[in-house]
Amino acid sequence: MDDEHMSTHTALVRLSSAMTALTCAVTVSVGSAGSGTAARPPVQDLVSPRTVPGAAQLSQDAHGVRFHTAGVADVRTGRPIRPMDRFRVGSITKTVIATVTLQLAAERKLDLDDPVTAHLPAPTAALLPCPGDSDSRAPGCRISVRQLLTHTSGLFSYTDDRAFFRRFFGPGFTTHRFETHKPDALVRTALAHPPYAAPGERYRYSNTDYLLLGMVIRQVTGRSYAAEAHRRIIAPLHLTGTSFPGTRTRLPSPHGRAYTTTGTTTGTTTGTPTSSSRTADATELNPSSAGAAGELVSTLPDLNRLFGALLRGTLLPAPVLRQMRDTTDSYGRYGMGLFPVRLPCHRTLWGHNGEISGSYVQTLGTTDGRHLVSYRVNSDAPVDAAAERALLTAEFCPKA
Repeated sequence: MDDEHMSTHTALVRLSSAMTALTCAVTVSVGSAGSGTAARPPVQDLVSPRTVPGAAQLSQDAHGVRFHTAGVADVRTGRPIRPMDRFRVGSITKTVIATVTLQLAAERKLDLDDPVTAHLPAPTAALLPCPGDSDSRAPGCRISVRQLLTHTSGLFSYTDDRAFFRRFFGPGFTTHRFETHKPDALVRTALAHPPYAAPGERYRYSNTDYLLLGMVIRQVTGRSYAAEAHRRIIAPLHLTGTSFPGTRTRLPSPHGRAYTTTGTTTGTTTGTPTSSSRTADATELNPSSAGAAGELVSTLPDLNRLFGALLRGTLLPAPVLRQMRDTTDSYGRYGMGLFPVRLPCHRTLWGHNGEISGSYVQTLGTTDGRHLVSYRVNSDAPVDAAAERALLTAEFCPKA
């Protein structure tokens, strides 16, 4: 391996001390409901009296760091959300998994156009379907690593299995929340369904893709995706509030509570609930049902630091970062663990969102990673899309 492909990890180690000093020098200002004559923070509009108890936003740019919170972290005690609270970040896990995979590609330990069957355990590789061919090992079976990263594999998402969804993310959540899931069993759930499309034919978001990438990382490195992500990203960036819990059901302290709405449809951010709903405390759960597609725990400051480092090019060589943001295969919708958000003021942000029982979060930043926002709610109820747009417009679009 030449020096060019060894440079990413060593550069992280050298830069970590400087990043720590920079973060410690920032002053955080806090705003909340009822804060005198101050302008109303847009994050307050993410709170809903029935279904979303609390919300928080952490922004940072050249002018400093700003933290705003609304509602409560705990409906029983009235405790507010705090900046360093740990919470589940759902599919933001995919950004970390994609980054590790792209680092391995930059180090020539795999090629993005390799068939994924070349980097999977043999029993799993043998299961992958080939449209029109029952033998997944046939030459025509060409689901590539790239197609997993860009959600163009065509593979059915295991979370779209109706029985699985109802049991673990829907009405059955409270009964089944502590059950452990093995990645290969989740893949088998997905492969019990026909593919959405042939490999590379079209974009379709699939949690199965990133379960498989977690297996790829283990097969290539000999270490779990969690261990490899900790070694390459979490430890060098000093993301002290970030962890892969595996099957651990409790959140690390400090944390508030998380609430799930079992009477409304989850998994969308296109509107507010239209039917009456009941809420349940979802703070404790076994996140192995999400695995490499969504098990990560983090904090708002850690998410800003992670995406800032990624977008500035600290984690990946510049050509690889350009690949990560290339949305050609998805017709502008998704790159590799990142997606673009285009604002009315013609600015384009890059980041990812995540949802899991009891939590929704999104982190976005400018292309250079110098202006970032992470915001979250402590519920999986659908967040009002207009409120999200208003928050982002207020944060990133210059006032006339």
